[in-house]
Amino acid sequence: MYTETDIQRIVEAQRRFFRTGRTLDVKWRIAQLKKLKNAVLEHEKEFEAALHEDLGRSTVEAFLCDVGPIIVEINETIKGLKKWAKPERHFSGLMCFPSTVTTVYKMPYGVSLIISPFNFPMLLTLGVLTASIAGGNTAVLKASSKSAASTAMLKKFIAEVFEPEYVTLIDGGHDVADLCLEQRFDKIFYTGSPAVGKHVLTAAAKHLTSTALELGGETGNWCIVRKDADLRDAARKIAFFKLCNAGQICININQIAVAEEVAEAFLKELKAEVTRQIGEDPSNNEEYPKLITDAAYAKCARLADEYRDRIVFGGKGNAETRRYAPTILYPVGKEEDIVQHELFCPLLPVVPYRDGEIGALLETVADREHPLALYVFTKDMKWAKRVMQTLQYGGGCINEVCIHMMVKGVPFNGTGHSGMGAYHGEWGFREFTHPATVLRGRTRFNLPLREHPYGGKNEKKKLFLLKKFEK
Repeated sequence: MYTETDIQRIVEAQRRFFRTGRTLDVKWRIAQLKKLKNAVLEHEKEFEAALHEDLGRSTVEAFLCDVGPIIVEINETIKGLKKWAKPERHFSGLMCFPSTVTTVYKMPYGVSLIISPFNFPMLLTLGVLTASIAGGNTAVLKASSKSAASTAMLKKFIAEVFEPEYVTLIDGGHDVADLCLEQRFDKIFYTGSPAVGKHVLTAAAKHLTSTALELGGETGNWCIVRKDADLRDAARKIAFFKLCNAGQICININQIAVAEEVAEAFLKELKAEVTRQIGEDPSNNEEYPKLITDAAYAKCARLADEYRDRIVFGGKGNAETRRYAPTILYPVGKEEDIVQHELFCPLLPVVPYRDGEIGALLETVADREHPLALYVFTKDMKWAKRVMQTLQYGGGCINEVCIHMMVKGVPFNGTGHSGMGAYHGEWGFREFTHPATVLRGRTRFNLPLREHPYGGKNEKKKLFLLKKFEK
């Protein structure tokens, strides 16, 4: 069990190490990233075993969702880091003459705190660590107590790969996280719920610490299926996504809005796809992931029972294995409580709407807290593009689900109640660095333009030149 003194010593040791300037060397950072990558590959089987113990993940799903994306993230960062970190030279402008050269240095913040969740314990710890290392920071990692096997594996792993004054992992519950938040860090990156995100931001405000939040979205992510959509294709993709990690994904579909003109046909396709992909009884299928804790299972089962009369598929679970079948609820009104908060489980409410009244549905989405993800299925690309350029959300897809976050070179995160800041690739490097602008002055040929006196015979001349230089 950690004490406040223990955490303070860890942070102070990292601050002393950072001030040696060792992390400023880009080649040294790349060497650390290569070391991290090699270690991940060497411990791949141990990672997969821990993910199976915590979340019931199969080997393929563990690699698809955690291990593989870590390697992709590190590879992208190693390839691009020299270019990203290179100082930018700018012409200072005539207003600054004769000092014509300005440089923007990409400076690390210093000691970073990374608080990661249980649902993707490897990816959302080591993926964010990759960005911190790329930026030239040290890192204190606070991993989730819910994913106990993964956290234990990560603690052992980090201790083998890095010196504690550079990177160290702390385990424990919310009390330990609060001890961390009492310390003065230079950068905080938190992934989790909006409620805890507010707590993190409040703690960070005491020290005015730069903070990035990746949150799930308070009122959940919408998927909209128009009447002209390819229903079989939409059902196939939605079924895959809802099965993944048993719905415990921050960008997963919280509720589907389906045009009532095609609702019955869509439900038929969705049921068939879930059955095809995971079988008749997912709650007893070893390939199907489980909910993280008994409390999470009980919450899911209790909510399903509240809607027992509207369960059109699923509704069964195994409390011993914590597997609850993908469960479709229909019909659900858009004002009901179940579609006004994040579910984070295999329940899937389906909200019917008249396709001709899609505008009213979009108003509802816009009125609620900004989601982390938005998905639309339609053949009307003009409408789809207009929606994606109008509503406020983190990211999303047209006629697809989730894979926008797998694209290299693009940012990932939310806005408002679904997050702030962004990361992945160069965006992660930017998140963990501060752009410092430095002008190099000249000692000769300096003009008296900016100096007093401003009035008298100098006034017209100085105003004339200032207005010329501002163009």
